[in-house]
Amino acid sequence: MKRRGLCLVIAAPPGAGKTSVSRALLESEAELTLSVSVTTRAARPGEQDGVHYHFRDMAKYQAMIARGDLLEHAVFLGHGYGTPRAPVEAALAEGRDVLFDIEWQGHRQLKASKPADVTSIFLLPPSMAELERRLRNRGQDSDAEIAKRMAAAREEITHWDEFDHVLINQDFDVTVTAARAVLHAARSIRARQLGIPDFIKILLGA
Repeated sequence: MKRRGLCLVIAAPPGAGKTSVSRALLESEAELTLSVSVTTRAARPGEQDGVHYHFRDMAKYQAMIARGDLLEHAVFLGHGYGTPRAPVEAALAEGRDVLFDIEWQGHRQLKASKPADVTSIFLLPPSMAELERRLRNRGQDSDAEIAKRMAAAREEITHWDEFDHVLINQDFDVTVTAARAVLHAARSIRARQLGIPDFIKILLGA
């Protein structure tokens, strides 16, 4: 059945489980692919250019913005991030769904650019104390960096009401199941199912 793909945005404050939930969906949904963002930050150990991010310096990043090559772009914790336009538009036309791991600024721009194509989920932590515990358990950041991330988290949470769906990520499996339900429901929206009119004709023998 021919259908138009959709943009599934999952946003969350740092440490709320966005990456883990996204990974679980990608592993279980064959028609879902991850949008690989551009970033100006340096690659972390194990990250590969073109796989985890497209790593670009600030000059190239700004040139992409100027040319209109990015569907959305935002600065987060001092680094630029953005979504390349061409691969997303190709995927939607081919009926493939694209997962976006972006912040609220990016979601706002993407929603404005493609309002009929975006379905969004915002993940909340069960408490701020639990959020800080998760950040500290990563063992990657200094106290100063954790404080910066907690401040960013508080700002991020204030934008929860801009999203279509809100999930409290207390039980990981329950959260993933709920996110998958959102994705499946969005796929079945009448306007996305481009093949339905022809199917109805066949069904009714018209």
